Amino acid sequence: MTVAERIRGLREDKDLNQTQVATLLNTSQTVYSRYERNERDLPIDYLITLCKFYNVTADYILGFTNIKTKLPKV
Repeated sequence: MTVAERIRGLREDKDLNQTQVATLLNTSQTVYSRYERNERDLPIDYLITLCKFYNVTADYILGFTNIKTKLPKV
């Protein structure tokens, strides 16, 4: 799976729309939709924010694993 497919799937699993996630990232819905369509690379700071928000590792979002491992408690 691509990063675009992963972030879309995570968003849909939480029953969120693109505008809600875009607000979390402090960007527009239009820009966020480009990440989900794989038209733009996801910036690292957005990746970190999404990992924390969805409580999954970057390895999962980046496609290095198919296991939704939760973030370790710090």
